[in-house]
This record gives sequence, C-alpha cells and structure tokens, in this order.
Amino acid sequence: MAASSKRTPCLLRKPDRPYLALGLEGSANKFGAGVIRHVLDGSSTVLSNIRHTYVTPPGEGFQPRDTALHHREWALKVISDCIEKAGISMHDLDCICYTKGPGMGAPLQSVALVARTLSLLYEKPLVGVNHCVGHIEMGREITGAKDPIVLYVSGGNTQVIAYSRQCYRIFGETLDIAVGNCLDRFARVINLRNDPSPGYNIEQEAKKGQRLVPLPYATKGMDVSLSGILTSIEALTYDKRYRADGLPRGPDDTDIITPADLCFSLQETVYSMLVETTERAMAHVGSKEVLIVGGVGCNERLQQMMAIMAEERGGSVFATDERFCIDNGIMIAQAGLLAFRCGLTTPLPKSTCTQRFRTDQVPVLWRH
Repeated sequence: MAASSKRTPCLLRKPDRPYLALGLEGSANKFGAGVIRHVLDGSSTVLSNIRHTYVTPPGEGFQPRDTALHHREWALKVISDCIEKAGISMHDLDCICYTKGPGMGAPLQSVALVARTLSLLYEKPLVGVNHCVGHIEMGREITGAKDPIVLYVSGGNTQVIAYSRQCYRIFGETLDIAVGNCLDRFARVINLRNDPSPGYNIEQEAKKGQRLVPLPYATKGMDVSLSGILTSIEALTYDKRYRADGLPRGPDDTDIITPADLCFSLQETVYSMLVETTERAMAHVGSKEVLIVGGVGCNERLQQMMAIMAEERGGSVFATDERFCIDNGIMIAQAGLLAFRCGLTTPLPKSTCTQRFRTDQVPVLWRH
C-alpha cells in the first residue's frame, strides 16, 4: 500500500544517547555488512563497511541459487570482520537491519535468514529496510544534499525520485529493464570481465571509443525504455563493419565499428536520456540539487553529463564513490536506524522479504 498523502509529524528526535545498528545487504551479487553510530548531536559515523562480491566468469551472469549460496558461505566472515573493525560486540547493538527488498528472491531470503538468526541469538529487534531508500538515505548523509532530485540507477532499478510529504515519490522510471542490467547484459555480449563489475569495464572501454553509433533514443515522458536499445546494440555486433578485436583488416578497412565504439555510444545515449528526465523533474519541483545513487552512479561520465546540466541550471550534483554507491550494508544500517529511532521495527513473523518493494511504498517518518 502506498504511503498516505496525509502528513504525519516527523517522529525523529535528537538521540538521548548514542545508537548503534548493524546493516545486512544481499539483494544481488554482493553480501555486505556495516555498523553505523548515531550520536547525541544527530550526526552519523560509519564504524565499518565490509562486503564480498560474487563474481562469475566473463560472458556469464549470476544466478539466484548460486548467489544465495555465496551469501550463506560468506555471511559469517563478513559480519565477524564488520563487528571486529567497528570495535564493538553484538550485544552493543540497538537493532539489526536487513534488506527486505526489492532484489533477487533467493539472495534476499539468505540475508533475511541470517538477520532473523542474529536477532534471536542476541535478542535484538529487527528492522526491514527498502533497498532503494537505503541508497537515498546514505547518499544524503554522505553528501549533505538537503532536498535533491534523486537519480537512482542500479542493476535492478532506474528511477527519478523527489521527496514530498513523507514519501519518496517516483517521477519517472524504466518501463522495462534497468540501466545497470542493460550495461551488464551488453558486457556479456562483448565478453567483458565481471571483475570488478561489468559496468566499470564498459566505462573503461568507452573511454577508448571514437565513433558515436546511432541508437534508439527512447524517452517516453518522464519514463525511459532500454530494452530496444540493448537489442539494437547487440545487433550491431553482427554488422559487417564490426571488429571484435577492434582492429582494421587492412589499410583500406576504415569504416569499422569497435567494441569501444559501442560502449561509448551506449553510455552517451542512455545517460543522455537519464539527464533529460532528471532535468524535467528538477524543473517541475524547482530543485537545484541532484543526488545520484546506486551502483551505476559511480560512473564518471554520468556524473560529468549530469554536472553540465545542473551547472547550466545554476544547480549542483552530489554523488558518492564506490564505497557507498555500490550495494553495501552501511546504507541498510543508516535507513534502518532512522526508522528504528522513529519507533519502527519488524516483528519476527513479518521479517520476510519481497522481490517487489517500491520506493514510494515506504513511509518516510524521519523527515518533515
């Protein structure tokens, strides 16, 4: 059920003592754990932020079952390292926060199982967290952005978001696949490595591109469509001009298309679409700030294009590095602890997970 339009008073007060939360994230191929502290003046301190990534061979994606097995295998070590680095014990925690959704079903279930087990062992309350809201709240905390338009871009989500009346409202989103999924799938087509991530390797390859190949530009109002772009660019790998090794076949072979050209063209086209829809949202609400969150938010070219647009409007862009852009446990701890301080917890019988959990379904009671 979507958040009610009726305004509820902000329930967040300055803490009367320090609060500690452990956050567990595992909605996709990364298992992360982080500990955050909220102190008396209301500020936050990251005490630890550990994660481990499930990496598959080039040309392969990650399957839910295998990813879930990875999370179960690494959960104990990641959490132990996280607690040790934070310099605390499990008994010091005020709550245990976990990703309730959205994400891949089997990995989400693995994380929920770990969270429930720890909750029972140490008698700590649980807080189920929306993955998207976790990205937003950590981005706001790290960058200091006050009331930005949020561009949330990751492997499973592509949304343009604005805050209003205790709800993160979605102005526009993908109509089919997410931008990260589009990049990852094309990386598999041209056999790029998955380490450290397909999107990062596309970004590096794109820097060598010299030719902008026309691709469908599919903005539909405030929404975008990416599946047709992926189909078109995959088809170009069968074009007679395409050279998989990036090298001409002779001195007269000048009209060629290289993998670097396709990576460059894909980035320029897709990111232009995202900048356009984000600018429309800024104009609609009169905002001068853009916050980019999610794994694709690490992309320097996307940040550069967004900065040009924002500067022309007299605004500014906020983004984080890979510690906080890429899925991590500390963002779940941050959003979960904000909710916990508002009196929100998740009873054990309801500590489930869901693959579909929209950003605008969460009551943001910690904001005015």
